[in-house]
Amino acid sequence: MTKYLILCALFISTTVIGQTNIPKSLSLQEAIDYALKSNRTTLNAAYDIDAAIQQKRETIRGGFPQINGKIDYINNLAQQFDPVDFNGDGIPEFGAQHQMNASATLNQLIFDGSYIVGLQSAKVFLEISKNAKTKTDLQVREAVINAYGNILLANESVNILNSNISVLEKNLFDITKIYENGFEEEESVEQIKITLSGVKNSLNKTKRLQKIAYQMLNLNLGIDLDKKITLSDNLKSLTEKNIFSDAASINDVKNTIDFKIAENDKVSKELLVKLERSKNLPTIGAFLTGGYLANRETFDFTGSDKKWIGTASFGASINIPIFSFGQRDARTQRAKINLEKAELNLTETEQRIKLQLASAKSDYEFAQEDFKNKTENLALAKRIESKNQTKFFEGVSTSFDLRQAQTQLYSTQQDYLQAMLNVLNTKAKLDTITNQSTTF
Repeated sequence: MTKYLILCALFISTTVIGQTNIPKSLSLQEAIDYALKSNRTTLNAAYDIDAAIQQKRETIRGGFPQINGKIDYINNLAQQFDPVDFNGDGIPEFGAQHQMNASATLNQLIFDGSYIVGLQSAKVFLEISKNAKTKTDLQVREAVINAYGNILLANESVNILNSNISVLEKNLFDITKIYENGFEEEESVEQIKITLSGVKNSLNKTKRLQKIAYQMLNLNLGIDLDKKITLSDNLKSLTEKNIFSDAASINDVKNTIDFKIAENDKVSKELLVKLERSKNLPTIGAFLTGGYLANRETFDFTGSDKKWIGTASFGASINIPIFSFGQRDARTQRAKINLEKAELNLTETEQRIKLQLASAKSDYEFAQEDFKNKTENLALAKRIESKNQTKFFEGVSTSFDLRQAQTQLYSTQQDYLQAMLNVLNTKAKLDTITNQSTTF
């Protein structure tokens, strides 16, 4: 019971420590750094690297001396001949009912072409795992940026919608009083109510999306979905940090992680061709064996006066492939075909990355231009809505004109927020393709 309580205490303390390490407030860069350490996909990619390292160690150790022990016991229930005592000491050397043989053998590989190729393959496999980890990190980074940005968009939208609702509720109160005093038509009140109802519906929808956005960020951070965190960055400052005018100069295709992975695949296929060719070479090995043999008429092998016969041997073996009816040649040709496919895939990957890069740069440049345009449009929409507010309450314009100006403003506000998010997301996409990790 005491041990059980101790284990429970350790488990609870570990859980508490783990929970206290979860941040409550995060900048975007802090969120990225945290995700790269705790995201489950990233952790699995790190485990793949560890596994590749162990596989490399296993392959290397395969060329070292190998020592194996063996113990055989035989009970000759029906013997072919009577026991033979060559020494005349009453202990049979052959033909006894009970036999035991304990031995140890040392094997040493001297030459094996496939072992040499295996060493090269282990190195390439480790490189593949590292590149896969890099790609995973880039994808997790982009996912965190997208999730973080979606939360900021939702937060800004909620603030703006609440502000718009406050303005509309004041307008509704004022226009209702004017209507009740007979100075305005009922249609004007109804127009404001329609606009207010639509904005409230948008607010409710945005709040639901806001909750999902937080959960998506938590998922990418590798923490509980319902864990409450606070974001310390704001959408506008992040957008301004990601304005980069020289995106057109980014053209280094061969530095992208997808190109490196395709190169890894080509190299691995080259090694498979070498492996099949190496199977045509001889395999040379040596061995050293030592052991003891005992024969007894009864099952008694432990007495100090019992005789054991020592044995030892040394040898070498050469395995020479001679003829396989074309089987090895067929395997080699198949490996060559796969190599040709990998070479074509590398060329295809290079062309595809060029297209992706051109598209990502175009999207990023457009996002910057669109942000500038939406910033100007927002200022115009605010002025138009303000003028229509004044005109309406002065009796110069109709409620329809005011509603149209307000609807235009609200749409422009959302376009402005989305334009900022697009700058952030398109820059993240460009960074992922070009294997860059811009610091925020």
